[in-house]
Amino acid sequence: MNRNVFLAAMIFTMFFRGGGSFAGDAPLLPVEDVPFRQATSVKFKLNEKMTGAKFKKVVVDYRDNVYVLTDQGLARDFPEAILAKDYTFAPLADKMPVDVCVQEGTGYLYYLYPTRYLSNAHAGTILGRIPENKYQQILVNVNYDILLLGNDGCTMFHRNEKIADFPRPKETLVKFCVVGNDFYYLSGETLYRLVGQEWKPVHKGKNMTAVAFDADKIYIGTTNGYYSILFDGTAADPVDKRLPVPEITAMLNVGGNLWFASKEGAFVKEGENFRYFAWKRWLSDNKVSDLAADSEGNIYLLTETGLNEIRYVTQTLAEKAEKIQKHLERYHMRFGWSVESSLVDPSDPTTSSLRDDDNDGLWTSMYLGSQVFRFLVTGDEKARRNIWESFEAFERNLSIHNVPGFSARTFERKGYATSVVEWRDAPDEDWVWKGTTSTDEVVGYIFVAALMDKFIVQTPEEKKRVADYIDVMLTHVIDNDYYFIDYDGKPTLWGRWHKDYVNRFAKTQFDRKLNSVLITAMFQLGYKLTGKEIYKTEAFRLFDEWGYMENMHIPMKDVQYTTGFKNMGITLGEDWNHSDDEMAFLTYWVLHDTAFNPDLEELSKWITADHWEIEAPERNALWNVIPYAISGTIDLDSTLWWLREFNMDLTRYRMRNSHRKDIVLLSRDPLINFRDQRTETLLTQGEAPMMRHNANGFDLDGGNDGRTQLAGEEFLLPYWMCRYYGVITEAKK
Repeated sequence: MNRNVFLAAMIFTMFFRGGGSFAGDAPLLPVEDVPFRQATSVKFKLNEKMTGAKFKKVVVDYRDNVYVLTDQGLARDFPEAILAKDYTFAPLADKMPVDVCVQEGTGYLYYLYPTRYLSNAHAGTILGRIPENKYQQILVNVNYDILLLGNDGCTMFHRNEKIADFPRPKETLVKFCVVGNDFYYLSGETLYRLVGQEWKPVHKGKNMTAVAFDADKIYIGTTNGYYSILFDGTAADPVDKRLPVPEITAMLNVGGNLWFASKEGAFVKEGENFRYFAWKRWLSDNKVSDLAADSEGNIYLLTETGLNEIRYVTQTLAEKAEKIQKHLERYHMRFGWSVESSLVDPSDPTTSSLRDDDNDGLWTSMYLGSQVFRFLVTGDEKARRNIWESFEAFERNLSIHNVPGFSARTFERKGYATSVVEWRDAPDEDWVWKGTTSTDEVVGYIFVAALMDKFIVQTPEEKKRVADYIDVMLTHVIDNDYYFIDYDGKPTLWGRWHKDYVNRFAKTQFDRKLNSVLITAMFQLGYKLTGKEIYKTEAFRLFDEWGYMENMHIPMKDVQYTTGFKNMGITLGEDWNHSDDEMAFLTYWVLHDTAFNPDLEELSKWITADHWEIEAPERNALWNVIPYAISGTIDLDSTLWWLREFNMDLTRYRMRNSHRKDIVLLSRDPLINFRDQRTETLLTQGEAPMMRHNANGFDLDGGNDGRTQLAGEEFLLPYWMCRYYGVITEAKK
């Protein structure tokens, strides 16, 4: 098939696979950056005066004050997410409530003490005296009927007037609740409704653990799933056991969304799927015992060790980007590198320290790229300053040692490097540098240089500075027979572009294609920056004599499980390396922008579109916007979804999802599922481990207990590219 015909067919397929859109395909593009709601985590800090308190119950009143009943008294929320004892009403401050509740309809807070119940509403006129230690729980309906539950029975009051005493069900209480005017009593086997002064059975079940209500149905949680009944007790929906955790401890209906608590976190039903909130990203611990909600739909989760809030923040993507940008600049810049931070003391979040990384150059190329597109969109000179500040770090990788044209991975002051291997003494005795530079780093170098030459340089001196940076490295590669030669005179593990290495790979291995694409992009860029004919001559020699043009034409559908290849003892071809996606898409941008001729420009479009087709299920915004920049195709829904779902908290908490019963796991056999797409449906980023672009978006488990925090260039680059290429426009004022 003719390549142009094949390209057109690929684009047609992508557009109609769902969510895709063309440039100028109104009204899908551009999308206005309208505000959206995103879940964020708030963990309340317990005041030291209440250290060791045991938490019993959480309620929220009509003013959105949050109260937690503990064995040390009643606590409430304070600014800066502090939970402390409630001293608001001096006469109650030294009293120990037995129970608290909020009245149906009004949201007024009511207290139950050993000898009385009361409320501070209505000028404190509601107060009833009761026999000492007779009652353990209190409920108040919309009609001001106050129901007290004790071990020996129930008593109904109306405001301050006693109405009647009557028996309680003999079965052990699971949940005592009120809906409108109706009181309910749930045991493990029966749901009762209070009718007059008699508890009438509404429903019989087994192993019931929780109950929630909406206008039409009653939802019953059990030790193995949940189901619903109508208010007359007849069946409505069958048992659903396909939950993140089937054993339910509490339920709550919030604005039509059903929330569930369990001993392994909490989750909410959204449409046909569940969103899971668990582990340290969301909770102080996983054993959720109670749920409450405020008027804005924020959820409060009570666990054994603390109060946690799922707070919904409404913001635009621009506002989100500004927050991430400020945090990155303040806490993640090291010598111009954008780096992950680590905790010197894992128990103290204030001990964040900036450490070197093998791929400082690659991660920082994304940060620098984000600043390029930010500058193009906003004209902010601070962004341009950030670009040149980081470029100095790239330049110093070339000058910190005495190996001509070879770039270090990174550098550090002597005595402070965080690993003991691969570090070499610099001529300046105060510094060390890290070698074994890989193709990951080289991809970052050419991406940075291509962007700066196209968009940032403003003077002949700046243009030459960028050109020289690339020229010395490419000269090094050509002079050393297409290898990156380290301090020891030997090729690095991955810096190899000679045919004896590249063509050793089978055509079913992506390394063969990727390395051919990369060296082509390198030489195209070298020619564009310097005008030196050697780069064009060498590129076409590789096409004609070494078969690199044929390598670049290998379709991604032909890349599959392949055995029999090792590089320095490392097995390749038997699984998919998602770092290759990262290297490929950044390289594709350079390949297209620097193409020698129209035919190579069209080839770059096909290569990008072909790769995007297999990558699309991961819904990655960067892998969406780069093809859009090259060929005008994009999965718009996925791009917006990824940007909006990207976590505000970039801490790499340990996350686990492989135990969930609501997800369909796919085969891990690489012969069947070579790219390791582990589930039918991609989890949101709030549920999955925090990851960079070189990880598998379908990973279910991972993280490091919050010991490190990403910088945020993972979000900033695709966001600002979307802004520059017109995928997203600024919100209207």
